[in-house]
Amino acid sequence: MKIILMVLLSAICLFFGARFYFKYKRRKNFFEALVYLCQKFDVEINFSRERVQNIISALDEKIKQSLCGLDKNFLTCIENKQNIDKSKLFEKISFLSADEQNSIFLFFKSLGRSDMENQLKEIKNFSTKFNDFLSASNLDFKKYGKLSIKLAVVACLMVVVIFI
Repeated sequence: MKIILMVLLSAICLFFGARFYFKYKRRKNFFEALVYLCQKFDVEINFSRERVQNIISALDEKIKQSLCGLDKNFLTCIENKQNIDKSKLFEKISFLSADEQNSIFLFFKSLGRSDMENQLKEIKNFSTKFNDFLSASNLDFKKYGKLSIKLAVVACLMVVVIFI
């Protein structure tokens, strides 16, 4: 009975450590994908003058997965010719702060709304803002993401020592 309880508590500690680790990793990957999306918009609008829907549809699967459904939600709003709603855009994304959500919402709301020169300026402005978010999420991942795994292992060891 003691061993089962020890294994169960150790598994719970590892689960919570891994959960926090993947939360910070998902945030970091999300902002990396967003910066990549801005760079892709900059290149595609500047040279090939491709439509916004086609640019988003042509993204790699890894980038689409890192965007956590943001691209699909945006494309659905465009295809249904609806105004972009903040709640629909961030339907399954709960790890962003209010400031980050507002910036991302304004970015997607501004896509395709102005001429090419102004659109490129807006994309560059949002790209610098997303780079700031990316650097902050990288710092958080280095601090807290890796720390959560280490603390989970220490907690497991402590559980083992207590039960022995």
